Amino acid sequence: MQSDPKKLLEKNKKLIHSELMEVVSHIQRKQGEWVLHTIMAEGCEVPFRFKRKGNYQSLKGARVNMTYYTEQEVVGGVTFEVMKVVRIKKG
Repeated sequence: MQSDPKKLLEKNKKLIHSELMEVVSHIQRKQGEWVLHTIMAEGCEVPFRFKRKGNYQSLKGARVNMTYYTEQEVVGGVTFEVMKVVRIKKG
């Protein structure tokens, strides 16, 4: 069953939904038994991240719809803002 972004947004007011974002960069790397996906979208300086069990085909150049929320990540004592993706779909 596909998740409906409208229902997700109603349940959690902190979620943000964006449509037809162009993917500029898509990096996939192993992190334990998961694959960490990092996406950079056109016009955004903040990375979008999500984990999945396997690799995806490259999303570079594709248009995607994403539902996400902001999160702070500390690396080497420096705080960075990242977007945690809860739903992604090719548009």
